[in-house]
Amino acid sequence: MNKFFNTAGLCTPDKHYMVDPLKRLTDIENLINNELYFMVHAPRQSGKTTYLHALTQKLNWEGKHIAVTASFERAGFSTITMDKANETIIDSIYSASKQQLQEIFCPGNPEQKKYLDLKNYLQAWSESQEKPIVLFVDEIDALLDNVLISVLRQLRDGYQSRPKHFPSSIALVGLRDIRDYKAQVKEGRKSLGTASPFNIKSDSLVLNNFKKEEVFELLDQHTRATGQEFPVETKEEIFRLSNGQPWLTNALARQIVEKILKNDYSQKITLEIVTEAKNELILRRDTHLDCLIDKLNEDKVKKIVQAIINGDFVLFDRLDDTVSYVRDLGIVSQTSPLKFANPIYAEIIPRVMAFSFQDSLPEEIAQSKFVNQAGALDMEKLLKSFQVFYQRNSQAWLSRFEYKESAHHLLLMAFLQRIVNGGEIIREMAVGNGRLDMLVKFRKQEFALEIKIKRDNITIEEGKEQLSNYLDRLGLSEGYLVIFDPGKKKWEQKIYYKDITYNNKKIIMVGL
Repeated sequence: MNKFFNTAGLCTPDKHYMVDPLKRLTDIENLINNELYFMVHAPRQSGKTTYLHALTQKLNWEGKHIAVTASFERAGFSTITMDKANETIIDSIYSASKQQLQEIFCPGNPEQKKYLDLKNYLQAWSESQEKPIVLFVDEIDALLDNVLISVLRQLRDGYQSRPKHFPSSIALVGLRDIRDYKAQVKEGRKSLGTASPFNIKSDSLVLNNFKKEEVFELLDQHTRATGQEFPVETKEEIFRLSNGQPWLTNALARQIVEKILKNDYSQKITLEIVTEAKNELILRRDTHLDCLIDKLNEDKVKKIVQAIINGDFVLFDRLDDTVSYVRDLGIVSQTSPLKFANPIYAEIIPRVMAFSFQDSLPEEIAQSKFVNQAGALDMEKLLKSFQVFYQRNSQAWLSRFEYKESAHHLLLMAFLQRIVNGGEIIREMAVGNGRLDMLVKFRKQEFALEIKIKRDNITIEEGKEQLSNYLDRLGLSEGYLVIFDPGKKKWEQKIYYKDITYNNKKIIMVGL
């Protein structure tokens, strides 16, 4: 059977093209050898489970430890009782061990003996073995409230008796660091006592995205297997679009090879095909992207996302974990300034936020109204039409829109998306940059737009300089500076459309 790019579940080397998972975290075996408890966290579909199973196999093959990866997800629902949670978790460990270990290394069968709790079960298992036990707990953050607290406290309680009477090393694996597990407990409860009931952990390791060379190697595996080459420029573009996010990387490659080219390995992979794959992924919104989008309704996420779109500065109390939360979800970059984690997220998140606008636009706002007989997009006509639409509708529309802080930007994006359908809108956003940069590509045309909210008297001068620099970077000689003025002026003062020259660039000023 030919290997393929996997986008669902555990990757295995006999079926899938895959980056060597063991190279993604290099310090973990030292922690295990030193009998430490620690965390591994990364966003969803980053390869955590694949990594854990590969490491489990390696440790068991080497023979110095007894290693098991078990998921606690089945105990992660709000109505579960403490007794049922312990029973479910113990059963998960036993079932996993039956699949991953020889019979002599497995813990006791819980159906044959009643164990008091998780600590009691792990203690009995450790005491029955000569080798130290290593337990990887996957989906630890699926547990809620008292169940989570109980599990963490049982692990902490057994810690001092390791390795003879308790697992010598335990790793908790999930989306977030243990410092944030207090968020899993219902608001108002004081049960945690301290910031963490698992204060025995020594390290928190982050499973990062694929590096560029790993993305290239992943794609080259397909070339070696089939002869179908990903040219260098397409590999560069796949890495740029995904920023090495494992699911996105595999999803783009799979979309190209299986969905667009229908496994016809004689066909050439081009940049146009990569763009087509990206657009199809965004429109299809697979589970990975839907899970990401679900988070947009959370206040913490909404606060950061709107600040990125607007380019606003965001001030946080030093104890505020909003930034770490959104970073741990994988929505924004690990670097500063904060921006969306990759260009695909930067496109799909504003699209989704603007969807209610776009879906409600009148039928007469259509591409055919703004494209001439030669197939060229008339950007002047488009923006002047938006000015009329905005003047007539903005007060009613913006007041009822969920994302009020970024509603001006999103309304313009919805308008553009409706008309540029079939083209491409590239958005560049970051917290604190004071603007939103957009490059609209339509057939062979390119239009640069800079969008700003007028905050004070220097906004326009600042916007001219920023747009001039953006045009230099794009190699364009003209662009559009769109200024939203939320002040209480008359429309006659806000609405204007004029050309100026700035730093030898033609800048079209669009007032709103």
